[in-house]
Amino acid sequence: MRHDPASIFLYRPVNQQELDLIAAAGWTAFPLRRPEQSVFYPVLNETYAAEIAHGWDAPAAGVGYVLRFAIDADYANTFPVQNVGGQDYDELWVPAEELAEFNSYIVGQIEVVGVFKAD
Repeated sequence: MRHDPASIFLYRPVNQQELDLIAAAGWTAFPLRRPEQSVFYPVLNETYAAEIAHGWDAPAAGVGYVLRFAIDADYANTFPVQNVGGQDYDELWVPAEELAEFNSYIVGQIEVVGVFKAD
């Protein structure tokens, strides 16, 4: 993936169902959230995303994926970074109702950078 200096990389751990929806959208958008999901949370580093995909998605769904995507840096900076525990556990919390707009700021395509199968 070509990286535009005005963009930053974010990561998203997903299961097969979510990956299929992203593929159906041409690898350019994340699916809208279900009503019980009030926040979309991409993470700021690949290691943390891999930990979630391996530890949660793979055991629960049989396989977990780590996705990487670029997004306009100025737009991403409108969302405060949320630390959810450890030193590297940083996420952006995007309100579910803003996900369509968030998707419009993705630069290029979403790509798979890691695959974890259930043990």
